[in-house]
Amino acid sequence: MVEMRPFKGIQYDKDKVGEMEKIITQPYDKIDDEMREKYYENSEYNFCRLILPKEENRYEKAAERLENWMREKILEKEEKPGIYVYYQDFEVLGRKYTRKGFISALKLHPFEEKIVLPHEETHKGPKIDRLNMLRSTEKNLEAGFLLYSDPDKITIDLFDDIAEDEPIYEATDEYGVRSRVWKIEDEGQIKRVKKVLNGEQVVIADGHHRYETAVNFRDELRAKNPDWKENDAFNWRMTYMVPVEDPGLVVLPGHRVLLKHELKEEHIDEIKEYFETYQIELSDVEGFLKENKDTISFVLYDGKRTHGLKLREGSDIDKFLSEDYSQDYKELDVVVLRDVIFEGIMGAKDLDIDVTIAYERWADDAIDRVDEDKAEVTFLVNSTKPEQVLKVAKNGERMPEKSTDFYPKVNSGFVMMDIEPGEKL
Repeated sequence: MVEMRPFKGIQYDKDKVGEMEKIITQPYDKIDDEMREKYYENSEYNFCRLILPKEENRYEKAAERLENWMREKILEKEEKPGIYVYYQDFEVLGRKYTRKGFISALKLHPFEEKIVLPHEETHKGPKIDRLNMLRSTEKNLEAGFLLYSDPDKITIDLFDDIAEDEPIYEATDEYGVRSRVWKIEDEGQIKRVKKVLNGEQVVIADGHHRYETAVNFRDELRAKNPDWKENDAFNWRMTYMVPVEDPGLVVLPGHRVLLKHELKEEHIDEIKEYFETYQIELSDVEGFLKENKDTISFVLYDGKRTHGLKLREGSDIDKFLSEDYSQDYKELDVVVLRDVIFEGIMGAKDLDIDVTIAYERWADDAIDRVDEDKAEVTFLVNSTKPEQVLKVAKNGERMPEKSTDFYPKVNSGFVMMDIEPGEKL
């Protein structure tokens, strides 16, 4: 099924570029104009200059810089292939975590082959930008982010052993997230990782559009190189992989904010038919959600009232749900919220992001939208559990948009992968 391989990473020469804090960035799609200006100021070699140049001819400029930096040995391709253990130490909501994973080359498979699986619906958006960047650079500049299962924690134990050594790179980003990177070249250790993945399916955690773009680019190069072989690097994608059993795999909630649909009294009355309803204070929101994290529950806030909602035991909500849904899918909070409350009771269907619905990571921001008269009602939710993501994806189902927010984002700039024709794995 899924197949991974070591690769010869392209990396910065720390002696030439200085502190990696001045080099690394957030993923390209999280960089706004202000961030980009700061990145440019950080260093003449900042990674933003490759993934999101501010010059008008961005693709040509990225390719030109990449070629120059490799000629000047600012960036160098390693002689020996390997996989890269990647830890992120961070704090969120008052707790400290370490997310543990690894970066390798992962064989590309279209979704219909059911080996690499999507987990949520995605808003239709342009993919041509990243495709053009691939065409210009012929490099995987940023890693994808996927999940796999390792119930015996074989890989985590291996990585912890590796992490006792000094990392080859270490840097803390602007959000206080510390990244540490080690390289594994030992064939025996790499085989241990491969064995865990053997016969498994993997699930995209973040970057659905970019994965599909990578498959499209692979197909383009196959058409141009009819004698292609499986070990041609363009058949693979640089990928960051994390086991769902990792305690540091944090998923934040995506609170739902309805921008134009008003919550009416008749809606409240019908909601009470299916949900136990508790009048709570805004200060109790976090406590209510935490107390009911193993049930289907939400908090609604419309500026006048704050209600905790918990699905009544034995409530007949199947009439709102498709008979094609698996039981795993029916037990997702975000599915019940969408199908029962939004569509079934409020008539809020076909919601468009930033037009009729918005999503907020932090509860205070979702509440502020209502208080500032920028939204009608907010529904605060618990996080989707990583094991739910895996189950639903393996059932061949996709969660609603913004069902997951894996935190933190994967920093860019530590390692790149060459996928130009002629490069082999």
